[in-house]
Amino acid sequence: MAYELHYWPGIQGRGEFVRLALEDAGVDYVDVARLSEADGGGEAALVNWMDFATPPPFAPPILRAKGHTIAQTANILEFIGRHHDLAPPDEDGRMWVNQLQLTLADLVAEVHDTHHPISSSTYYEDQKDAALARAKAFREERMPKYLGYFERILQGNGADGGGLAGAAITYADLSLFQVTRGLQYAFPKAMQALAPKIPGVLLLAEQVQRRRRIASYLKSERRVPFSEEGIFRHYPELDAN
Repeated sequence: MAYELHYWPGIQGRGEFVRLALEDAGVDYVDVARLSEADGGGEAALVNWMDFATPPPFAPPILRAKGHTIAQTANILEFIGRHHDLAPPDEDGRMWVNQLQLTLADLVAEVHDTHHPISSSTYYEDQKDAALARAKAFREERMPKYLGYFERILQGNGADGGGLAGAAITYADLSLFQVTRGLQYAFPKAMQALAPKIPGVLLLAEQVQRRRRIASYLKSERRVPFSEEGIFRHYPELDAN
């Protein structure tokens, strides 16, 4: 049976990290909420399904696979990595890749807070002053710190075409690709200025983008574009020098 991914239709969000792993692994899956309402899709169907899912998830993304119902992005990716060769075979290696993914999850949360620093339920325009201050701190302090950390790992591994956990690409590498492209969309000026300090991160992003299944996915209609509805949003005033 095909895996079922349950996530909000129309945005990349945290579901995109799961999509990239499923696509790269060549897994047969259905992005359920993106189906027509007649076929059981749509946002209302997602909300209704979550109300009755067992065990109950807090929020999407949710993956139904091999008889399991799995929530939380890093938890889902750990499962995909273990079953579809996107994680090391040994326990120490799997824990390392999971640790990297959890660090990326922290980074993604900070990206979100650059445009919604007060409340997710309040419009950006109603918290713009706070967002300007938060984005400045993110650009100048947090973004270089996070990406510098991943750069240090890649340089330690040789930065010669391998990934964060060695020669084989893992789901953490796919996620770092997504974060890198998202930051280039949201903060193009800041990322351009930072580029000389993170050559390994940028090389890895190019390497992932050239992977056969990823390249095909990125060109397909299955790839939802970046927009001002998702986590990575381009507001020029937040990318000011």
